[in-house]
Parts: sequence; structure tokens; C-alpha cells
Amino acid sequence: MPLTTPPDDPGAEQPFISHLVELRDRIIRMLIAVGVMAMVLLPFANQLYTYVAAPLLAQLPEGNTMIATQVASPLLAPFKLALIMAVFLAMPYLLYQIWAFVAPGLYQHEKRLALPLLVSSILLFYLGTLFAYYVVFPLVFAFMVGTTPEGVAMMTDISAYLDFVLTLFFAFGVAFEIPIATILLVAIGAVTPEGLVQKRPYVIVGVFVIGMLLTPPDVISQTLLAVPMWLLFELGILLSRLLLLKGRFAEDPGDSLSSVGSVPSPLPVAPSGGAVGCNDPDRSHTMTDTELERRDVRRATQVAQVTPTSDKSAETPIDPVEDKILRANQLRDLGNELAARQMLYQVLEEGDAAQRQVARNILTQLDEH
Repeated sequence: MPLTTPPDDPGAEQPFISHLVELRDRIIRMLIAVGVMAMVLLPFANQLYTYVAAPLLAQLPEGNTMIATQVASPLLAPFKLALIMAVFLAMPYLLYQIWAFVAPGLYQHEKRLALPLLVSSILLFYLGTLFAYYVVFPLVFAFMVGTTPEGVAMMTDISAYLDFVLTLFFAFGVAFEIPIATILLVAIGAVTPEGLVQKRPYVIVGVFVIGMLLTPPDVISQTLLAVPMWLLFELGILLSRLLLLKGRFAEDPGDSLSSVGSVPSPLPVAPSGGAVGCNDPDRSHTMTDTELERRDVRRATQVAQVTPTSDKSAETPIDPVEDKILRANQLRDLGNELAARQMLYQVLEEGDAAQRQVARNILTQLDEH
């Protein structure tokens, strides 16, 4: 893309300072949202702590209570819980602000993938914390109370209890994000669903190890964390397969890359003057003047590859960025859009202004296809 663009161009690149100003404004909005939510919750801080402590209080023997071993604990523990709850409840708005800041720099296919994953990640995190509170806590605290040695009164400090439950909330919330992580790894081409299936035995062992580290040393709580993590891993594999089928992406981008020969498929011939339509019946789009120029360069490169030339011209190296643009077009013709996009992203990082514009045009055509 050219370094200078008309101010009225909606796709013009904004100066770096304008991005910083927008980031500052959105951070201020996020802090205001958390502050407002905290002001609403602070009057009910003690009630919130009583609600969070209910699973332990229900299991304590008669006559046992929770205690505060520090002078400021009765004030600071509920206050800390109210602040964390404010962030927890404001999370959808906070993530929306992050999304609004990042979204203008994403392509259409990235937006279509990122927005559902963002919403799903919020819901899964909330689901994980609810699962910890209503299912795991009663069983864990019942086990702890039942294993208390004779002659020992279990009186938990309120600050220590809050740190413990917040750790479990975070652990189960993150554990329930496994399907999102799996889909993202498959979408960027780091792994394939078949590769994840082959690693299933290692994943099963790993989730039980994580359950052992994040939960008390009893089989019940370890299993209650490990089994949902395993099932969510399987759900992630299933959803990633559906994503591949819906997006018509190749299972292994490397296979399509290796199948591309040294002589590229012929490109459509353009009549003289102006932008023309593509002759491919499967795609109906208009090629820009810049793309036509780059196409002519690629066509000249193709002729140089298949036509005998003098020793001097044969020794002329091919521009690696132009080669990547050519291979991206070949991959698009073969129907491997995922590998083509990855190749075009490399062009966006390595190419000059004209080459980056060509890559953006092709990515836009892939989004519209």
C-alpha cells in the first residue's frame, strides 16, 4: 500500500499517534467500566464473600467458623473480591473494547473467525467458573473436612480461602478454553485434527497431571478437572474438522505446496486497457491496474522459466517475493485457500509497497469468493 493515501480514503493507514490516542481512549473506557461496576458491588462486598464462602461453610463441623488472622483482613478480603468480581462481570465490555481496537486491522475471513471465538471464549470461561463453584467446591471441601485429623479444628483464614478459590476459578475458566485453543491452532495451520488425534494419549496423561497440580491431592477433584478438559479437547477436534469442511481448507497445506510444479498454470489473458474480469468461471472479480501490472511481471517470469534464454538471463535470480505471489495464485487455483493466505501473509511482511498491495487485492478476492 502506498505510504501516503488521500485523507478521505476509508482504507487509509492512520498515523501511529492516532492509534495510541485510540488505545488510550479505549483503556480509559475500560477503567471507567470497571470502576462503575466496582462502585455498584462494593456496598454488597460482605454478602458476595458470604456467597463465595458458602461451599466451605456448608461442610464445616458445627461450631467451626472461618477466621481472620490479620487486622485488615475483614475489610480487605471482601474489598478484593468486589474488585475481582467487577472485572469478571465487565469482561464482555472489556473484550469488546479490545475487539473494536483490533478489528479494523483484520481481514474479512479473520473477522468471521475471531468474533465467534471471542464470544465463545467468554461463555466458556463463565461456564468453567460455574462448574468449579457448583460441582467441584462441594466435593473438594467435603473431602478436606473429612480428612481433618482428630483434635484439629478446621478454621480457614478468609484471605487464604479467597486466594484458594480464585485460583480454582481461574484454573477451571482457562481449562474450559481448550476448544478455542484447539480451533485456533488448526486455523493457523500449526496442527491438523489428525495430528491431534494421534497425540490423544499424551493429552489424556497431560490433563491428569494438570488436574493433580491445580487441585487438592484427592482423586475426586483431579478427575473433575481432568475429565472435562479431555472432553473439551475432543470437542475442539470435532469443531476444527467442521471448520475445515466449511472453509474448504486442505487438511495439510504442505501437500498442496509440494504438488505445485515448476511451470505455473496459465493466467487469464487481459485485453488492452483498463481493468478486466477474470476468465475463471468459478471466480467473478475485477482485477485492478496494479494487479494487472504485477500479473504481467509474473507472466514474464513464467516465460523466462520455460523459454530457453541466454546464459546471462538464466543467471538472473527470481525475486522470492514475486515467487511467493505466484505460488499463492497457484494454490488459490488448486483450491487450497489456507496455504495461499499463509503465503500472502509472508508477502505482506517481506514485500515492497506494490507487492503488498497485490497481496491485499488477492486476499480481498479470497474474502469475496
